[in-house]
Amino acid sequence: MFPGAFWSANVMEIFERMGWYGFYAVSSIYLTGAVADGGLGFSSEDRGVIQGVVTFFLYLFPAVFGALADRYGYKAMFLASCVVMAPSYLLLQFPTSFWGFFAVYFLVAIGHGMFKPVVISTVAKTTTEKTGSMGFGIFYMMVNVGGFLGPIVAGIVRGWSWTYVFWASAVWIGFLALTCILFYKEPKVPGEVTEKKPLGDVMRGMVEVVGNGRFFLLVAGMLTILVMGSKWWPFCFYGPVALGWLAFNILLDVVLRATGRRPDRGAWMLQPMKVGEGRYMVFLLLMAGFWTSFNQIFLTLPEYIRDYADTSDLVRAFTPLTGWITGAFESIGVGTSCWSQAVLEDGQVKPEHLINLNAFGIIVGQIAISWMMRNVKPLNTIINGVVVTVISFFVFTTGQSGAIIAVSILIFSIGEMMASPKSKEYAGRIAPPGKVGMYMGYFYWCTALGHLFGGLLSA
Repeated sequence: MFPGAFWSANVMEIFERMGWYGFYAVSSIYLTGAVADGGLGFSSEDRGVIQGVVTFFLYLFPAVFGALADRYGYKAMFLASCVVMAPSYLLLQFPTSFWGFFAVYFLVAIGHGMFKPVVISTVAKTTTEKTGSMGFGIFYMMVNVGGFLGPIVAGIVRGWSWTYVFWASAVWIGFLALTCILFYKEPKVPGEVTEKKPLGDVMRGMVEVVGNGRFFLLVAGMLTILVMGSKWWPFCFYGPVALGWLAFNILLDVVLRATGRRPDRGAWMLQPMKVGEGRYMVFLLLMAGFWTSFNQIFLTLPEYIRDYADTSDLVRAFTPLTGWITGAFESIGVGTSCWSQAVLEDGQVKPEHLINLNAFGIIVGQIAISWMMRNVKPLNTIINGVVVTVISFFVFTTGQSGAIIAVSILIFSIGEMMASPKSKEYAGRIAPPGKVGMYMGYFYWCTALGHLFGGLLSA
């Protein structure tokens, strides 16, 4: 049903997610943890800014790198991303100041931003309308295989030293590069003509998806203001600045249209604004709301579990099983006295292991959900998935026990399994031939806004 490029891309996705989530799932603990315990001792506000702003740019970059991948080739972009990611993870263990950590983490984001549009474009090119639902379902399951295994390894090795967390992420990226070199081949779509466009044409095509140059400038300006407002400007300042920027562009548009200017003629700065793929842009804006809520699982929930939750009910429930397992190993001479530090911290379940139920639920249920949703229109599936995720947050409010948190995370996972793969499938299907990488890169803009808003919301 699927060619070799599909499967090799999925294997690479597993390693990339193990690298990213291996650190990201414990990043809140590392950034806000006490210096004496190996953390950086940052405030929750600084932590939210780093996670929100850096990941915001991570998901902006795919639009650029997707366009470049269409021009220079997918395999070359895969390998270039590895050259950036692996060293950046090793460097990430050294900074102790806000700006030092921010700068190196930004390099990590660039590397992952190079990888993302290429892997999702490979899936889009190696599936059809008939196989798309299952193909993107399998891909999303593989995303969560990596998202599940990475934090488990990180949770274990951080019990010894935080240094091992960064080394583990770098090693996974090394396996990614090896898989690409040995097994990946450029996907070919029947009837698609490969055209090596000049770089200038590639960049102009990237802008035109959003609109003309004036509208792109409006969007870029608004995003810049939001980023500045995340830490450096108070709302009483950046709110009026954002409204002023919007009002200025609308007023200028009215004047230009009144003087007979047209969106496609003359100097771009003197053209009225023109929206490109308007329906696609609205879709991305709506999906940003979903990703804002999704990111609370990784940004806010770890601190909530650490500071407020009581997971002793889960510890008691699993004590007989863990006692049997450790007893079996001790009977053959294997010491288990330090095993608990891999799972427990101060007698409570480590936050990253509870959060990992999100990935575990998707690994177990994604294929079944994709099969059930295979004949449902993408928009209907997305809406139903969002409703389920809203229900999960209501469940969170009913208590602070480990069982309630676990059930809430699993309910959220069901909604995510419905909404996320279908949204990617929809984006891949509307992309014009030769621009799949670019369009799939723009898809990540909704994730970028979700990380920015999510980071601000969690601060």
